[in-house]
Amino acid sequence: MSSSWKNFGEMLTFRKLLAGAELRERKAMLAGKVEDMINTVVRQIAFYTFERKVHTERRNGELTAERIGAIWIEVQQESLGPAIALKEGYETFWAYIPHFVHSPFYVYAYAFGDCLVNSLYSVYERAAEGFAERYLAMLAAGGTKHHSELLKPFGLDARDPAFWQGGLGVIERMIVELEELG
Repeated sequence: MSSSWKNFGEMLTFRKLLAGAELRERKAMLAGKVEDMINTVVRQIAFYTFERKVHTERRNGELTAERIGAIWIEVQQESLGPAIALKEGYETFWAYIPHFVHSPFYVYAYAFGDCLVNSLYSVYERAAEGFAERYLAMLAAGGTKHHSELLKPFGLDARDPAFWQGGLGVIERMIVELEELG
């Protein structure tokens, strides 16, 4: 969770820098941020989906390298869509990701953290008063509380689909903002 709080600070800094940027810089900054956010969420969810499918299928017996590669390609095609052509040899690309071997099911933390920051930022955008005090109290708690307790003062609940929509809405608004810049 500590990296999520750092990322929230980065979002505040990004928005401050963006506000003072000229049009060309603004476009480049927004495009980079949107790309980073999409990569963090979409890519990590695809990685998690791959892990889940491999481990689920593994319950029925050993998997060959070819089958693992086929699952990788299936998940990546679903995640990336038809605009990205996956070339021969990409079926073994999963092997370069050490989390799959050394820390299975860890990748969800990246997507969770990014969506958490975006949802919190969404609250910040709408907050009238008291956000800074609640935020500082959350930071002061450090790792002593579960994320559900830390998010309660902000009206956020990670079990509620609206929580995730709030985070995805931040990305969506940035995409719209970028499109409007032409």
